[in-house]
Amino acid sequence: MSIQILTIESEPFAENSYIVWREGSTEAFVIDPGFEPDLIREALADHGLSLAAIVCTHGHVDHIAGNTDLKRAFPDAPIIIGTRDAAFLTDANVNMSAAFGFNVTSPPADQFVNEGDKLTVAGIELEVFDIPGHSPGHVVYLIREMKPNVVLGGDVLFRGGIGRTDFPGGSFPLLKSGIVRVLWPMPADTVVYPGHGPVTTTGHEKKTNQFLMD
Repeated sequence: MSIQILTIESEPFAENSYIVWREGSTEAFVIDPGFEPDLIREALADHGLSLAAIVCTHGHVDHIAGNTDLKRAFPDAPIIIGTRDAAFLTDANVNMSAAFGFNVTSPPADQFVNEGDKLTVAGIELEVFDIPGHSPGHVVYLIREMKPNVVLGGDVLFRGGIGRTDFPGGSFPLLKSGIVRVLWPMPADTVVYPGHGPVTTTGHEKKTNQFLMD
């Protein structure tokens, strides 16, 4: 049965959250719930889905702002995040929300992931890869089962851009080297679902992304 991915764009940062489920299933997981979790809950209800997990690519506020609401609505859904970004969840200064005057925190992580891990959520296997540079513990998730393959990429690679590296803990050399190491060897038709903006492919960005040209 095919895997479905629904995009929910949350303001004020035009952040992409993704609801992912297997067609015919009653469970889904969400990637990076943003500031409008009510839209996520409405979409889950519209599709007859319960939430199996809250899966985070990293801990910046626009990608975790919906965690508390969704955890309250689905208390058995674990919050999953890369080990080195776990502290972002519970500290408004670290996750950058204090700097924007929001003071947003999340419940702590229930599960930590690192490169090489494989996890199955809502019946879908995710492979974990570390790509720091936008944040110290940023991870991306590969769904190899989908054809073409799909990367749930957070703020690593955008269509014509990359994640910011000027936040605390950011590093352009780390981000670029991680993209080159992890994403460039993937098939050129691998679809990247980014944290902001439209989807792209690894092949398109490898050929055209000016931020990553030597």
